[in-house]
Amino acid sequence: MQTISSGDTAFILASAGLVLLMTPALGLFYGGMVRNKNVLGTIMQSLIMIAIISFEWVFIGYSMSFGPDVAGFIGDLSWFGLRGVGAAPSTTYATTIPQLVFMIYQCMFAIITPALITGAFAERMKFGPFIIFSLLWAVIVYNPVCHWIWGSGGWLAQRGVLDFAGGLVVHLTSGAAALAAAIIIGPRKGFKKESFLPHNLPMTLLGTGLLWFGWFGFNGGSALAANGIAATAFVATHIAGMAGMTSWCLMEKIKQGKPTTLGAASGAIAGLATVTPAAGFVSPLSAMAIGVIAGIICYMAVSMKNSLGYDDSLDVVGIHGLGGLAGTLCLGIFASKAINPGGADGLLAGNPAFFATEAFGVLVVLVYAFVASFILLKIVNAIFGLRVPLEDEVQGLDLTQHSETAYND
Repeated sequence: MQTISSGDTAFILASAGLVLLMTPALGLFYGGMVRNKNVLGTIMQSLIMIAIISFEWVFIGYSMSFGPDVAGFIGDLSWFGLRGVGAAPSTTYATTIPQLVFMIYQCMFAIITPALITGAFAERMKFGPFIIFSLLWAVIVYNPVCHWIWGSGGWLAQRGVLDFAGGLVVHLTSGAAALAAAIIIGPRKGFKKESFLPHNLPMTLLGTGLLWFGWFGFNGGSALAANGIAATAFVATHIAGMAGMTSWCLMEKIKQGKPTTLGAASGAIAGLATVTPAAGFVSPLSAMAIGVIAGIICYMAVSMKNSLGYDDSLDVVGIHGLGGLAGTLCLGIFASKAINPGGADGLLAGNPAFFATEAFGVLVVLVYAFVASFILLKIVNAIFGLRVPLEDEVQGLDLTQHSETAYND
């Protein structure tokens, strides 16, 4: 009979609260970067995910992601409606805490992942079709990929693919979906002709700070116990975030002559996202290297998006998609069993096979998430129409989708 640890339980409950905080924080981060006529609509797209995905998770999401395995690809529905999921620990996952605690912690990851996608189509998507797409996306993309990597018996996990806190499951899936959405929905009116300046950078900076704070629960809590691995992940998270901020600002200084506050915020998020898959498997200095790499490559990706011709409004592809991809490959390079005996040795420790395994995981998740998202968006668009009419886009989502305004001047 498993013994519940009160310390582990308290830690994961607190971590779950921190991860929940990240979703409204994401709303503030995104909301500050859009024009003032779209700020409430943008925040609402993140906020409503708390309700929509929680419903889905309770009834089928948790069972699909972590339930008894079916051929390595999905969990069955034997835990439908949380049947059999209670205060007793799971015999498979996080065996020192109640299974309900593990369930609600994982629920917070499922919530924020589709919320991340919203930055790609900010200022131009209908609210109703957005809800339908997000719900279907959670079922068709998030739940299967989660099971493949984190579920007992998942086929990518069986091949040795590691993802500590969501570089593949969260960031690469959302980044791939964001690219598909930007392509299908098309650019905003005035793309490449008008300047879409952020309307409230202090709001974005507040969101950055809250996201950084929540990320300690996101990465640290993924140890699923209050132990040394949690401490490793906590420290790696902070170090990568500050390194990403620093290298992004240095790139701005070199390329543009001056660093910006938006660049500092973007660099921090890039560092935090990129270290996510590796946080519990790498040393502090490796985390610093990952953060530096993140700031440089994500800055370059964001700088190139206009020339590539797609309107990823708030840089989801360049920061989260590329960050999840690069962070997973960095895990294949920097991982060390000396840091986490339950992990693997990476390329620098003389194990190129693990790097190849992580690269394989990247390829599988990238292709599946992009193709499935592309098809799903096409279907929803054909039935409901994804994009608001031109006159609604000009007027703004706040009034046309929600009949309210953020600023009553």
